[in-house]
Amino acid sequence: MLWKGRRQSDNVEDQRSDSGGGFNPSGGGPGQFRIPVGGRAGGGGISGIVIVGLIFLAGWYFGFDPSQILGDNGGQITDNSGEQGGGTGAPASDEMKQFVSTVLAETEDTWTGIFQANGLSYEDPKLVLFSGQIRSACGFASSAAGPFYCPGDHKVYLDTTFFQQLDQQFGASGDFAQAYVIAHEVGHHVQNITGILPKFNQMRQQMGEAEANQMSVRIELQADCFAGVWAHFTGQKGILEQGDMEEALNAAKQIGDDTLQKKMQGYVVPESFNHGTSQQRQTWLARGYKSGKLSDCDTLNNPV
Repeated sequence: MLWKGRRQSDNVEDQRSDSGGGFNPSGGGPGQFRIPVGGRAGGGGISGIVIVGLIFLAGWYFGFDPSQILGDNGGQITDNSGEQGGGTGAPASDEMKQFVSTVLAETEDTWTGIFQANGLSYEDPKLVLFSGQIRSACGFASSAAGPFYCPGDHKVYLDTTFFQQLDQQFGASGDFAQAYVIAHEVGHHVQNITGILPKFNQMRQQMGEAEANQMSVRIELQADCFAGVWAHFTGQKGILEQGDMEEALNAAKQIGDDTLQKKMQGYVVPESFNHGTSQQRQTWLARGYKSGKLSDCDTLNNPV
């Protein structure tokens, strides 16, 4: 990914020197939407509060036809790489922060363009860098939780040591594999501000664990598809290199529920899946990337 020299987002909060170390065996607090890691594969991938239900209802909430989202207007996304972002964040102090800030800026540009194409305003999320452990509006979390999104404060939380784990433990190397992880969590933010997450956080209370897990898979796969939509428009800017998308697809494969469970415990428990199988995650990521249309990310009305 040709990311150097591009705009960096000012919406990155660097709390690495404040969050401290330590391990929390709970893996994360309630309400978090995270990438599953470590021994928690297949165990509560949403750390206590499992999102259930998924309907492609952006149009239902905002009063427009979702089938028209990005229909033939995809090419109108603007490359804002020369513009300065808002906010009060400090300048990047290291290469990893620069990379994360650049990827976040690219998601901001893409989603702002998508929302504007439909007469809507996009609210940028914040991304918090932390080390070891952090407290969010969704509760306390340690690095064991992996990257996560908290709907309560509209923030993505990332301990960048996860990228080392992604490479060394999971076999998913490359900067675009890392970019995919960030774009997936931003996908949860899109779901949140369009009203999908709040709506179905309520519905989940009426469902049993098995049904909740099934619907959680659907919402996670939509976030993967949204990450693919972002990759589609990033590719149109000419900043993807050969092999980048393969890196992202490999990352999706390595963090599938079935692959993680087999790696961590030697067997799989399909009824406990809550993020999707490796094949499902790759399929929906690729689908978003191929079309660039949110209407192709309807994981409720299509087989997953």
